[in-house]
Amino acid sequence: SQRGVLNLYHSDAQRDAYTRRGNAMRLHGVDAELLDRAAVRKMLPFLDFDNARFPIQGGLLQRRGGTVRHDAVAWGYARGADNRGVDIIQNCEVTGIRRENGRVIGVETSRGIIGCGKLALAAAGNSSRVAEMAGLKLPIESHVLQAFVSEGLKPFIDGVVTFGAGHFYVSQSDKGGLVFGGDLDGYNSYAQRGNLATVEHVAEAGKAMIPALSRVRVLRSWGGIMDMSMDGSPIIDRTPIDNLYLNAGWCYGGFKATPASGFCFAHLVARGTPQKTAAAFRLDRFARGYLVDEKGQGAQPNLH
Repeated sequence: SQRGVLNLYHSDAQRDAYTRRGNAMRLHGVDAELLDRAAVRKMLPFLDFDNARFPIQGGLLQRRGGTVRHDAVAWGYARGADNRGVDIIQNCEVTGIRRENGRVIGVETSRGIIGCGKLALAAAGNSSRVAEMAGLKLPIESHVLQAFVSEGLKPFIDGVVTFGAGHFYVSQSDKGGLVFGGDLDGYNSYAQRGNLATVEHVAEAGKAMIPALSRVRVLRSWGGIMDMSMDGSPIIDRTPIDNLYLNAGWCYGGFKATPASGFCFAHLVARGTPQKTAAAFRLDRFARGYLVDEKGQGAQPNLH
């Protein structure tokens, strides 16, 4: 991505919120620029600045931000793990978790039993299903998030652009297709396809931002399962069951957090104590009333 990530704002209240966010980013050493209407128009003249339901007033730009191919990142991690001696077993479904005297001793799979001294559970949208095999009920709901790809177009978006009022994001792939999406479907589901109401909502928000999208054909869509925690923050912790460790509840943005998430989880599994960055992400915080809720959205998973 050549121009980074640009988050558009549409009102004075959003501008103030983005100003605070930009200041916080800079305090942590992250570059951020607040752009006015003229600067955004110069960068992306094809946006709708005047006639949309939510006219664009400016944006928050992070020039070093960007997008990467999710599958290529997964291949890279797999290759690195394989080179370091990790056995990766594909097409192998976990069907049960074996316990003895209250401790986890292994997993039952479609290809046999695998014994273990410690079991690290990182199953994203299926975290609740896998945890249930060990008799553990998690404070997580699973929701569908849809994504879409358009037909190939000549290059015209060289970054990532998000539309706050309608919650729409878009970037352009190497093949020329627009990759875009929006909100969760808003109901609990383990399905990997969403409903048409969300398709309409996403298309509506996209056309409000870029009117020319009304002439673009969508080639395909798919749905992924999000493990939505009650306060929108992740869980990296030991569970009440001996030898069972949990990394879940990454909600809508777990992919971006993968390097830090993996580092913190590895520290926990290896040493049995939380890495200081993840010390607040305890499983029992919901029972103790110590919710994190960084965004201040509330105590419903779909709000995050």
